[in-house]
Amino acid sequence: MASFEIYGGKKLKGELTPQGAKNEALQILCAVLMTPEKVTISNIPDIVDVNKLIGLLQAMGVKVEKVEKGTYVFQAKEIDLEYMETEDFKKRASSLRGSIMIVGPLLARYGKGFIPKPGGDKIGRRRLDTHFEGFALLGAKFNYDAGEYFYSIEAKKLKGAYIHLDEASVTGTANIIMGAVLAEGKTDFYNAACEPYIQQLCKMLNSMGAKITGVGSNFLHIEGVKQLKGCYHRVLPDMIEIGSFIGLAAMTQSEITIKDVSYDNLGIIPNVFKRMGIKLERRGDDIFVPAQENYEIDTFIDGSILTIYDAPWPGFTPDLLSIILVVATQAKGSVLIHQKMFESRLFFTDKLIDMGAQIILCDPHRATVIGLNRESALRGISMTSPDIRAGVSLLIAALSAEGKSTIHNIEQIDRGYQDIEYRLNNIGADIRRIN
Repeated sequence: MASFEIYGGKKLKGELTPQGAKNEALQILCAVLMTPEKVTISNIPDIVDVNKLIGLLQAMGVKVEKVEKGTYVFQAKEIDLEYMETEDFKKRASSLRGSIMIVGPLLARYGKGFIPKPGGDKIGRRRLDTHFEGFALLGAKFNYDAGEYFYSIEAKKLKGAYIHLDEASVTGTANIIMGAVLAEGKTDFYNAACEPYIQQLCKMLNSMGAKITGVGSNFLHIEGVKQLKGCYHRVLPDMIEIGSFIGLAAMTQSEITIKDVSYDNLGIIPNVFKRMGIKLERRGDDIFVPAQENYEIDTFIDGSILTIYDAPWPGFTPDLLSIILVVATQAKGSVLIHQKMFESRLFFTDKLIDMGAQIILCDPHRATVIGLNRESALRGISMTSPDIRAGVSLLIAALSAEGKSTIHNIEQIDRGYQDIEYRLNNIGADIRRIN
């Protein structure tokens, strides 16, 4: 098991280019199963979760050719359906949350799909009902082996339907879209997630011959087609990494330029950081964050304490609430962080409290942060990363802290961030990977 040793208190300066978006890449990679033709994808991040999914696709029979760093050609001409009932498949797929999204393509193209209960971050309950309810409306039947934690789903032929999701699940939406594009007839899909990554998936499928309208809204209309062809697709830059870099600049009082951010796809993310008092400016498609000695949290119009909460897009992404919370620890003022979607995501605050932060964990979903306004710096400690986003939040806290910090279980960080220590060390950080 690897760890990071971080020597904090250093101001950073330079340029950072965000990696390809992890959450988009997991959807797009599953979509290569939709066609027997070649699909070329660029800007794929070199991270553990994505590489695991590529390995799973190869084991299923997908031919994979690496053209250059970040660019691959996939061809799912012959898929070994029997492999998906093996122990090797169960082991690979259960280690990766994104593996659930192979079900829609397999069901649409082959009439059957298999999936063990998928893994991923331990951030609270992440139910799969939305996926299966959508497939059931399209005509599929599924069985669940509780002893094996193994799902099997079958449908001789999916048929278009009216679908109204009970929650705007991103992975559920992606899965159902991929099933519906090859279904017979028309699907009207209401309360669909509409994140930029879902928009990207729809654009990719349309370039393959699908007929999806309403892209960018929560009401999609899908005319089923008989087959899809190959295509070229480029993954967006990762909005979560972009937000992480904004928070890093603020906490370490650093001047950082974040390159090629696809600004128009960031939604309200820049404005939420501005409400935290962080100065940033758009320069073309880059974000420039100047070095700031202090930053002050905004209040509501009546002067009451600001609340920042997560919500389905175009609301604020839950993946950045951990970053916002860390940034608030050194701000002037107070803020209530309300993590609505996952009940275990705020539990990492105990590490920040040990570092000297003023945080009241009100309940599993809410934390009040009383900013220190840099009157006392965080102090370096030894800690363990519980999940991807908390891990990077602790890394940012450690980079701003006085002295040495150690973060264990950094495999969690590697799951979502590509070469993070090398990129940050190049702009002045002091991070050492210890095996």
